[in-house]
Amino acid sequence: MNKDLKEICRDIRCDTILSIGHLGVGHIGGCLSVVELLGVLYFEAMRIDPKDPQKAGRDRFICSKGHAGPAVYATLANRGYFDRAELLTLNQGGTDLPSHCDMLRTTGIDMTTGSLGQGFSCAVGAALGAKLARDGAIVYTLIGDGESQEGQIWEAAMFAAAKHLDNLIAFTDYNKLQIGGTVAEINDIAPLAEKWTAFGWHVIEVEDGNDVEQVSAAVAHAKLGLGTGKPTMVILNTVKGCGVPWIVDLGAGNHNANITEEQAKAAVAALRGEA
Repeated sequence: MNKDLKEICRDIRCDTILSIGHLGVGHIGGCLSVVELLGVLYFEAMRIDPKDPQKAGRDRFICSKGHAGPAVYATLANRGYFDRAELLTLNQGGTDLPSHCDMLRTTGIDMTTGSLGQGFSCAVGAALGAKLARDGAIVYTLIGDGESQEGQIWEAAMFAAAKHLDNLIAFTDYNKLQIGGTVAEINDIAPLAEKWTAFGWHVIEVEDGNDVEQVSAAVAHAKLGLGTGKPTMVILNTVKGCGVPWIVDLGAGNHNANITEEQAKAAVAALRGEA
């Protein structure tokens, strides 16, 4: 690979911003907080083949945190699943890139998600299926911190531990914000690591989930858990809107925000050092 991971993540972040800016509105904050994770998974960790997206035994990524769909699309396009030009059709009539991921419409999407908690349950089922098939697949899944207030998350967590799904590696995007305010104010999920440990999971905490080297090390550490009989939860302490200061400053208001093409282009220029 000619690009290093930091450069790849910058390109994913830029393409995410441009696609949402072209549309004019979108879940920009929660997309930008997970870019480093997506870069590490798709360009370093996962056994996948963009030329054969349905390959048997491939690793899978299920984005239960459906709001991050545009960032997943930008990652898939940069990985070669489809042309980057398609990113500008995001959530428009006739697009194959709807706001939330749809496995029947988008090449490279492994599960349709969006309803809070349901994608995580699907990931648990996929991991169980891979165990039964003995195909060696690792299932990676991403949940939000606000999403973690859903009871379905904890039902699935209990089941995954009971079935010893050590081929399941999950991530929490712990950016501390949700649509109505801070997670702590609305329905605090702390202490998060202790909760997952109590549910029988191996837990890894990442101090800076927007530092690609820390994320890469955490994923490598998580993969050491294969064969231990426990699923793994990686808690990523992230910044909602990471990479664009004015979006970060919106706080919970960046959950679903208006962004013009001019603002998007300015943000991309700054990220590329061209401003």
